[in-house]
Amino acid sequence: RQQYVGKLKFASLEASQGSKKLVVATEKNVVAALNSRSGEILWRHVDKGTPEGAIDAMLIHGQDAITVSNAGRILRSWETNIGGLNWEMSLDTGSFQVASLVGLQDVVKYVAVLKKAAISLHYLSNGHQKWVEHLPGSESTQYQLLYSHGTGVIHVLGIVPQSHLNVLTFSVEDGEITKQVIRVAAPWLKSLNGVCSVVGEAVLVCVDVDTHSLYVCSLETEQEMKQILLQSLDLEFADGFQPRILATQPNVISASRTQFFLQLSPSHFSLLQYKHGLLSHLRDFQQAALVSFATTGEKTVAAVLTCRSELKPGSSDGLRAGSTLEDSRKQESLTCSNQTYNINLYLVETGQRLLDTTITFNLEQSGAKPQQLYIQVFLKKDDSVGYRALVQTEDHMLMFLQQPGKVVWSREESLAEVVSLEMVDLPLTGAQAELEGEFGKKADGLLGMFLKRLSSQLILLQAWTAHLWKMFYDARKPRSQIKNEINIDNLARDEFNLQKMMVMVTASGKLFGIESSSGTILWKQYLRNVKLGSSFKLMVQRTTAHFPHPPQCTLLVKDKETKMSFLYVFNPIFGKRSQVAPPVLKRPILQTLLLPIMDQDYAKVLLLIDDEYKVTAFPATKNVLRQLEEIAHSIFFYLVDAEQGKLSGFRLKKDLTTEESWEVIIPTEVQRIVTVKGKRSNEHVHSQGRVMGDRSVLYKSLNPNLLAVVTESTDTHHERTFIGIYLIDGVTGRIIHSSVQKKAKGPVHIVHSENWVVYQYWNTKARRNEFTVLELYEGTEQYNATAFSSLDRPILPQVLQQSYIFPSAISAMEATITERGITSRHLLIGLPSGAILSLPKALLDPRRPEIPTEQSREENLIPYSPDVQIHAERFINYNQTISRMRGIYTAPSGLESTCLVVAYGLDIYQTRVYPSKQFDVLKDDYDYVLISSVLFGLVFATMITKRLAQVKLLNRAWR
Repeated sequence: RQQYVGKLKFASLEASQGSKKLVVATEKNVVAALNSRSGEILWRHVDKGTPEGAIDAMLIHGQDAITVSNAGRILRSWETNIGGLNWEMSLDTGSFQVASLVGLQDVVKYVAVLKKAAISLHYLSNGHQKWVEHLPGSESTQYQLLYSHGTGVIHVLGIVPQSHLNVLTFSVEDGEITKQVIRVAAPWLKSLNGVCSVVGEAVLVCVDVDTHSLYVCSLETEQEMKQILLQSLDLEFADGFQPRILATQPNVISASRTQFFLQLSPSHFSLLQYKHGLLSHLRDFQQAALVSFATTGEKTVAAVLTCRSELKPGSSDGLRAGSTLEDSRKQESLTCSNQTYNINLYLVETGQRLLDTTITFNLEQSGAKPQQLYIQVFLKKDDSVGYRALVQTEDHMLMFLQQPGKVVWSREESLAEVVSLEMVDLPLTGAQAELEGEFGKKADGLLGMFLKRLSSQLILLQAWTAHLWKMFYDARKPRSQIKNEINIDNLARDEFNLQKMMVMVTASGKLFGIESSSGTILWKQYLRNVKLGSSFKLMVQRTTAHFPHPPQCTLLVKDKETKMSFLYVFNPIFGKRSQVAPPVLKRPILQTLLLPIMDQDYAKVLLLIDDEYKVTAFPATKNVLRQLEEIAHSIFFYLVDAEQGKLSGFRLKKDLTTEESWEVIIPTEVQRIVTVKGKRSNEHVHSQGRVMGDRSVLYKSLNPNLLAVVTESTDTHHERTFIGIYLIDGVTGRIIHSSVQKKAKGPVHIVHSENWVVYQYWNTKARRNEFTVLELYEGTEQYNATAFSSLDRPILPQVLQQSYIFPSAISAMEATITERGITSRHLLIGLPSGAILSLPKALLDPRRPEIPTEQSREENLIPYSPDVQIHAERFINYNQTISRMRGIYTAPSGLESTCLVVAYGLDIYQTRVYPSKQFDVLKDDYDYVLISSVLFGLVFATMITKRLAQVKLLNRAWR
């Protein structure tokens, strides 16, 4: 199991040299502490996955971390050493704006929370509310800033867009407004966030693009803005860029620093100082990507992350297929040509660079840009400044760096949101590949085949002696020194094909190759031009079985907004981009189809259907097009339009155009399509029927083209909600079965396999979770035992249905799968608690009798009981719980008894399950000594008895 926290939203690095932890809050609604020495999670709290659990702010004071979550409704205090909850308070509703620690004299005692219409002050020790005050004129004024610096008052700044600012001053003791509301005219100001900041002794500094100037105003003494033109400092804004101001207040009981950063363009920052009414320019940073302030003791430093070579506008790399670089993204896409970055420290008072404070690091491998920079500064023994840096890149990787550029650790947080997953067999070793082609081809002749056989045997002997030598060499070492590290060079398939390569695609557009037995990341690849919210489909076109052709995976990436797609073709074992050029997709893709036909290089053919119902084949060689023409009459596909409630079927013509063959309309005003689930293409069914108690056979209806369509009612009233399930033939559009579950609602989880469908839903009348199972049978006679065709099925199958009560909600559900389908099937059910339950399919059998008969006992049917119990011994992950599980993936292994399982969510967990126990493997307690000694004894006895018999015969002959 591997645990993750997600993309960072807030992070705090303790400002002491010996500190061992950093406290983070993430976009996945997680509060956690990481070990700063190793990057491991010390403790972690996972909130709800919905916007209700979103963390809006995090403040650190000493050993306490204060978080505001659920849009400002919940205020919590955490003990950062062990992760315990100190206290929790629920606040009044209202749109959350900002939170801040408030000090009085020399002590930080309170936390202030500013909402749209009110401000409240709470004690840090127990969270109790000291006072709450309504903000005047909150209908028209947007209150967005809060400032205090230990003088017993809190300044609240509100803005009436393009009119004026309101400055309120509250007393910390009783919440009284101590000064008259100050109105400061600011007709050019639209918002305070990012544009304004407080520096020095409560001086507000704002930046205005149109007049190319800064405006300053003291909150305590002045009532109007003073304009300072930036041209006087020779500073210019970049066109179309919204400048930002970044100031720092190291301690809430003392004033802010008078220095601040002004961002003039995406890669241009200036360090300015406003002191005693004068604005001075301290230093210019031309090639800066990120800046940050940090303080230790009395020293405040500015950290600046710059590119080592010149920043240049991002070149559209080859992955971008058919789409152009929009103007709005030009300013963001400044890339560093050699992916090498420097971090330097500067004294804020003078802008002077501190010597020996450079950290140099390289992001060549991922190609992603740094996105956030957090600095941990400490004073060394000789009073010089030392520091460590935490850098988060746009592909959600965390790097913890120390001088002069050593990567202490890195974490791949994009694995907290895996969206697609496939398992690929590992390649054969050289010796195994030789064995595969041991006998050569018939064209080689008898002598050639014999020589090939001899050479391959020699290679195997060589490999075996090398293995023996390694065993002998390792046996002399202590066990702790023997390294069984897996790297990309020594990857090889094991005897039973239990180790595989897990290819994972994450929501940030990063691909990973992970070795399944150890969880080692062997390669990673970042797709630069993938936008947030894109959907992915991963397909294996060629496996490792076709040596010397490399395996090949194809990833289809579809943009959510433009609906445009592109293909990325790569080698799943090494992660390298393939030499094969995929077709450029000029139209949005609606459906993909992986056909069983192959090209001359053994790559399966991928059909892509666009919004004009035209078909593109990949690879599109002459050989493939000829094969497509031959089998076009038997290629059908379906499209789902959930918004219009339409399912339509198409067939392929010889000239690769399509024609509609059927259509099913589900009225959207009554119900909407939620899921459409087909069967897995790699699934094998071992037995065609079930032997009944009277020795007759009940044949399964095995339709490979069957689709299970789940609909939910649009009316959400608990008396009128329902769930519909339709079993539709994907070739003819014939509705084979439909049923409606009244007073039921989603979310619906469904598994469709062999001749059965299991789905789970919430029963609103009985207020419980339920399973319904459907099984399809042809009857006691098979219509056509040799071949199946959807076009020739006059008789509808018999449908058996049964429902069961399940005592828990469900996060994910999948069925086990094995190489030949002999092993009995289990349902793997992911529970919200993080456990995975392995439930035998036999428990969800619609033929379970209420009153057992002789025949049902003969058939081993369990008597019907409506409850499905959760037994703890059926959990396959014991105490290794998976937070916020989103999916379960199953794959067959080389052993028929074994199925490989990967569960993913916020964590990733991999294991093996044995639904019918390990019937094809000798047990661990198998008595080799006894069996061997009995065998040797028998051989010895036969040799002696043979000798005795010969002597006896000889003696008889002499008589």
